[in-house]
Amino acid sequence: MATKIDGTSIAQSIRNSVADRIRAKRATFPRFQPQLVIIQAGERPDSSAYVRMKAKAAEEVGIKFRHISLPAEATVDQVIDVVKTLNNDEQVSGILVQLPLGDHVTPEGERQVTEAVIPEKDVDGFHAYNIGHLSSRASVPLFSPCTPSAVIRLLESTGQSIAGTNAVVLGRSDIVGSPVASMLRNRDATVTQCHSRTKNIESIVKNADIVVSAIGKAEFVQGSWIKPGAVVIDVGINYVPDATKKSGQKLVGDVDYASASQVASHVTPVPGGVGPMTVAMLMENTLISAERLWEKARERTITPLKLNILEKVPSDIEISMAQTPKPVTQLAHEIGLLSDELESYGKYKAKVELSVLDRLAHRTDGKYIVISGITPTPLGEGKSTTTIGLAQALGAELGRPSFACIRQPSQGPTFGIKGGAAGGGYSQVIPMDEFNLHLTGDIHAVTAANNLLAAALDARMFHEATQSDKALYSRLVPAKKGKREFAPLMFKRLKKLGIDKTNPDDLTPEEIKRFARLDVDSDTITWNRVIDTNDRHLRKITIGQAPTEQGLTRETGFDIAVASECMAVLALTTSLEDMKERLGAMVVATSKQGDPITADDVGVSGALAVLLKDAIKPNLMQTLQGTPVFVHAGPFANIAHGNSSILADRVALKLAGTEEGDSSDRVGYVLTEGGFGADMGMEKFCNIKCRVSGLKPDATVIVATTRALKMHGGGPEVTPGKALHETYTKEDLVTLKEGCKNLVQHIKNSKKFGIKVVVAINQFASDTPAELALVRDEALAGGADAAVVSNHWAEGGAGARALAEALVATCEGSSGFKFLYDLNLPIEEKISIISKEIYGANGIELSELAKKQVETYTRQGYGNLPICMAKTQYSFSHDPKLKGVPSGFTIPIRAVRLSAGAGFLYPILGDMQTMPGLGTRPGFWEVNLDPETGRVVGLF
Repeated sequence: MATKIDGTSIAQSIRNSVADRIRAKRATFPRFQPQLVIIQAGERPDSSAYVRMKAKAAEEVGIKFRHISLPAEATVDQVIDVVKTLNNDEQVSGILVQLPLGDHVTPEGERQVTEAVIPEKDVDGFHAYNIGHLSSRASVPLFSPCTPSAVIRLLESTGQSIAGTNAVVLGRSDIVGSPVASMLRNRDATVTQCHSRTKNIESIVKNADIVVSAIGKAEFVQGSWIKPGAVVIDVGINYVPDATKKSGQKLVGDVDYASASQVASHVTPVPGGVGPMTVAMLMENTLISAERLWEKARERTITPLKLNILEKVPSDIEISMAQTPKPVTQLAHEIGLLSDELESYGKYKAKVELSVLDRLAHRTDGKYIVISGITPTPLGEGKSTTTIGLAQALGAELGRPSFACIRQPSQGPTFGIKGGAAGGGYSQVIPMDEFNLHLTGDIHAVTAANNLLAAALDARMFHEATQSDKALYSRLVPAKKGKREFAPLMFKRLKKLGIDKTNPDDLTPEEIKRFARLDVDSDTITWNRVIDTNDRHLRKITIGQAPTEQGLTRETGFDIAVASECMAVLALTTSLEDMKERLGAMVVATSKQGDPITADDVGVSGALAVLLKDAIKPNLMQTLQGTPVFVHAGPFANIAHGNSSILADRVALKLAGTEEGDSSDRVGYVLTEGGFGADMGMEKFCNIKCRVSGLKPDATVIVATTRALKMHGGGPEVTPGKALHETYTKEDLVTLKEGCKNLVQHIKNSKKFGIKVVVAINQFASDTPAELALVRDEALAGGADAAVVSNHWAEGGAGARALAEALVATCEGSSGFKFLYDLNLPIEEKISIISKEIYGANGIELSELAKKQVETYTRQGYGNLPICMAKTQYSFSHDPKLKGVPSGFTIPIRAVRLSAGAGFLYPILGDMQTMPGLGTRPGFWEVNLDPETGRVVGLF
């Protein structure tokens, strides 16, 4: 008698193994959860029975099961749409379409459906990709079909070798016969495949050491056909009449079990053979898929771009143009973004959907580093260059997840003094010309939003001055088809006024007047128009001079676009809804009754949000070495808070983050840049940005150069366009040592926030070893946790490798971050704390205007906002001429402005301007297009 191959028992052991593996994986990674989804069209009893069987097995082993039931008449396209959704769902491990789909679906339609399932989730193994690889000896499929896999596993359970045997497969279906034949051949069996038209089947079977029958004919194979000692696997499922059964029929296989068991050495029963094994193999395939997809989702392997380092470093634009960036879609895939989270703008830049924050909410944030600097010269000290070089070193050289988060440059400095802001040398954002120009149009959107609000305010003042209360109200709340309704935004103003009526016709004349008239005190208007150009002649203008404005003129002015509160809102917002609220809360003036007038009152906040709905999404670009860069928002650091967006930082921190079970070496790094020196961008980063975001920095990198330090040590003035004095090009240790006091003060200031400090000494070609060693020694003596010379400008990421290693070592452990002041302190006291603790001033002196403004803001309920100092970037003090570490000075506060939407007050120190001007020889002289290639030239 043949040994019965107990498929039920073997299947149970496989299911137990699957369950054990899932439990073990979840013990380390609690979020690991395999999920099988079965799509069924109609309610065929046999299909429903199969679905229930698979659901029961999934529940037993710990696989999440989902059954999607479609109408019986569902079309091929409708099923494919469901499949595509599941393909993109990262929670789904395996997709199975229960066949048949119905008489109206042709075999070609079924093929289209099975091939719509991506190979990575094709746990049934029916996709042409998997079948093709199964048939090739040179490759291995992602999944083998479940029933053929069950056949092989049952054969292996007998202990008899497959290699060298003669195997006969009865059947040539794509589901069983042909895959089984391929799998047997791949195990070195000599295979004969028979089908309905094969002649002399009996004689062929008699020579077989292995018989696999999947021909679909009840008890077709007789024991007399079987070679003594052969192994018989019966795949058949056939029902024959049986009066002894309640149903009137019984289940039999393709093989006559009674006679075959007298001859064969091993045989499978029906039921209890291949059937339960098929379901077990489906569970195993689903687990394999889940494990594979889990690891793939956790991969963050950047393919670095190779640098062609030249000893004589070319211009920035030449280096940028010489490098071919990766397609942004490839970069997005490498950092773990899904295709539907990316909105491409051309080949090399894209916007990232904020939905990624919800998808990765489970992750612990990566390390958060703010890049700052010493008090700079007008030439800049390479803070952006260091940010990019360090990101390249971490990502391309050390293989750590690394993201740079920087501001979008304004056209003002790009065509004015500084030139491009993409970094420099071999540490740049590319394409550099796209980065420095329009990018994805965010600054234009800010300009449009800002100026819409300015136009709306002036128009409202005009209409209030030229109409009666009744006429004004009738136009604000017009009748449409005989009925008047408030616009949704109007209910905010009604609530603010304490009017709880919802019917426009119910307001009293007094309520109508209060609602319709903003009653703006024109002397209190703080909302200027903006333009993204350094245009000094727009600093003060007179508007309303056309005869149509009926003599309603007033003085106003323009600010640079990036100084707009709309830009600050964009940088500080945390969601689309938060942005709408912040835009609506922006205060543009005070009424004659002393009440703040907001964008909500003007009725324009919804439109502002619409103009900025795309700008809120961070922009993804890359460095010269192909590591990711988020470019988002561009508030000036000497006027606004000078940091890129919270949203870009949050997205980067999640992409760089880890989850429970990950080892510490998987943590990534986010380098976010604060504008100008640590007394500017970093102080505002800590006291403003971190308050809003709730994020805590792990360290700050302070960028220092011998050039700036020598200037602070008493060196001659550094002026754009003029040759440097030899003090800056030759060794001068005395001047340098004196200037290091500026660096030490920045280190001490940073420590007041409880964060670790790494000094990056940005090496220039003229720096001597003695000078670099002196700066390093002074930095360490001044309290820095590390100080490293970095030559990323000339060498790219490799030149910043030591800096990256020092940063990684310094960031071990948790952050001790703390704020400098309590928000509940009086406005004047908060200004004083910053002036004394960060700038080193003896005190502050408010002008009469500033005092009046502080009193007004306190009365209006804005006294608990953080402070954003608008001052020169060239000195700790308000006076750009005071270099080094000045003392004994008093900070004059000329005015205090309110950014209620952004959420801060900004005192204006000294003669600080909110609209820069162009110099005699602006940078735009060099910028041009190459007529032959169409490429930008001369852009820094």
